[in-house]
Amino acid sequence: MQLYSTTSQFDVSVVIPARNESKYICRAISSIANQKWPLNRVEVVVVDNGSTDGTSEVASACASRFTGLNFSLLAENLRGRGRAKNLGAKFAKGRILIFMDADSYAAPNLVSTVMRYVAKGYPAGSIRVKADSDHFIDCLFFDMMEYGKKHFGIRAQMGYFDQELFWRVGGFNESLEIAEDKDLFDRIINLGVPTCHIMETWIATSPRRLHTLPLHLAVVTTFLRWALAHIGFGRRWVY
Repeated sequence: MQLYSTTSQFDVSVVIPARNESKYICRAISSIANQKWPLNRVEVVVVDNGSTDGTSEVASACASRFTGLNFSLLAENLRGRGRAKNLGAKFAKGRILIFMDADSYAAPNLVSTVMRYVAKGYPAGSIRVKADSDHFIDCLFFDMMEYGKKHFGIRAQMGYFDQELFWRVGGFNESLEIAEDKDLFDRIINLGVPTCHIMETWIATSPRRLHTLPLHLAVVTTFLRWALAHIGFGRRWVY
C-alpha cells in the first residue's frame, strides 16, 4: 500500500474508488481541486482497486499539478467498491466524507453546497447525479433515478456522510456488489437520522455502461439491476 498524505484535519474528504479509470481519473481530481472552497480544507483520497491501466500513475501526476491540493493515493487490490470506499474512509481526515465515482466530475459548488446542508442539520445526504452526455436516453435514464430520490425519498448513488456517523453504522457492506450506497443510507435512516437529497449542485458521471449493448438494451438491463437491488435482490451478484 502506498500512502501520500498530509496530517492536517480537513472539512471534507472526497473519496474516489478507481479501477482501470486512467481515462477519467484526472478530470475527477481536477473538479475537486477547482472547488469554490478553501483548497487547504479539502482532501482527495483516491483508492486504486486493482487497476492495470496506470490509473495510479495518472492520478498522482494529475494531483501534482495543483499546488496545495491535499492528495492521498491508496491501493486495495481485493476487488469491491465497498471495500475500496471503506479503505479510503479509514484514511480520510475530513469531518465530512463525499464519495464520488472515478468516471465522474463535480460541479464547482459541490463542497460548499454540501457544507451548507451539513450546517442545516443534515449529516448525510444523496447528491444529484446527471449524465455526462447530451444524448436523450442517457439524460432520461439519470433523470428517472433523480425522480425517485426527489419524490420517493430514495437515498442512493453518490452522497456525503458525517464521518462519525459513517463509522457508527459500520461503513459500507463490503459483501455487496451493487446498492452498497443505498444499504448504507437505509441503516442511517433506520436510526432516525435526518437525510437530504441535494439538487442545487451535481456530479456528472459517464453513461458508458449504458452503451455496452446494442439498441440501448443496456439501459434496460441496468435499470432492472438497480430496481432489483433497491428491493434487496441480487445485491451480491457479481456482474
